[in-house]
Amino acid sequence: MVETEPRVGAERAISADDIAKRRYFESTGRRRFVRFWVEFIKRRPLGTAGALLIIVMLLAAAFADVIAPYDPTAINFPDLLKGPSPEHLLGADNFGRDVFSRVIFGSRTALLVGFTASLVGCTLGLVLGVAGAYLGGRTDQIIQRLMDVLLSFPLIVIAIAVVAALGAGEDKIVNVIAAITVPIIPRVARVVRSSALSIVQMPYIEATRSVGSGAIRIMFRHIAPNVFAPYLIMLTAFLGQAILLEASLSFLGLGVFEPTPSWGLMLRGAGMQFLEQAPWLAIAPGVAISMAVFGFNLFGDSLRDALDPRLRTG
Repeated sequence: MVETEPRVGAERAISADDIAKRRYFESTGRRRFVRFWVEFIKRRPLGTAGALLIIVMLLAAAFADVIAPYDPTAINFPDLLKGPSPEHLLGADNFGRDVFSRVIFGSRTALLVGFTASLVGCTLGLVLGVAGAYLGGRTDQIIQRLMDVLLSFPLIVIAIAVVAALGAGEDKIVNVIAAITVPIIPRVARVVRSSALSIVQMPYIEATRSVGSGAIRIMFRHIAPNVFAPYLIMLTAFLGQAILLEASLSFLGLGVFEPTPSWGLMLRGAGMQFLEQAPWLAIAPGVAISMAVFGFNLFGDSLRDALDPRLRTG
C-alpha cells in the first residue's frame, strides 16, 4: 500500500498536467482573447477606466454629426460669447459658434492625427529596432547613432522643426502628422531593439538561419511577432502624447488652421483672448485634452502591466 500511493499521486499529477495542456490547445484564439480582457477588466480598474474614456472619445468622433447640435463652423453673431445654457451647453465663442459642437468635432482631428502619427511612428520604430538587433555591426551602429541624434531633442522641439521645414497651412495636416511621427520613431526603436536583442540569441533563430531562411523572413516572421507586446504598449502610450503634440502645435500656430475644429486651436484663439470674459472657451478644450491624454496613459500603463510578466501584479 505504501509503494502504490506515490505511484497513484504521480499518475494523478500527470493526468492533471495532460488535461491542462489539452484544454490550452483546445481553446481557440478567440477564447484566449476574451479571457484576457475579462481578466484585464477584473484586475485593472484604472486601465478599464482609461479604456472607457477612449471608447467615449471614439464614439464622439464617429457620431459627431449626430451628437453635435450645431455645425461647428457656422457663424452666428447674435450668440457672440454667449455663456453656457440649455441652447449652448458649453457656451459660444467669439464668432457665435457652439463650443460643444467644436469640442465634439475636434475629437476627430485629435484622433486622426494621434492614431496616424502613433501607428506610423511605432511601426517604423519596430522595423528599425528589429533590423538593428538582427543585422548588428555597422548597420546597427548607424541606426543607433541616428536615433541618438533624434533622442537628444525633446519631442516638441523636433515636431516644431519638422513642421516648420515642411510648412503649415489649411490643407497640410499631413505635415503635422509627419512632424509628430518623427520624434516617436527613435523612442520606439530603442525599446524594440532591447527586446529583440535577447530573441536574436534564441536557438530557434539559429535553426531558422541554418535551414536557409533569409534575413527579411527571420526579422519579420520570427522576431517581430515576439516583440509585439512592447510595440503595442508603446503604441497606446504614444497615442496620448501625439494628441497632446497636435494640440501644442495648433496652439503655437503650426498645426491645423481655422475653421477646422481643433482643441489646441480653440485654446490659442478665443480661449486666450477672452479668458477673463469667457473662461468656458478655454476650459472646454482644456478638459477634453486632459481627459484624452489621461485615458490613453491609464490604458497604456495597465496594458503594459498585463502583457509584461515581469510587471504583472495581482
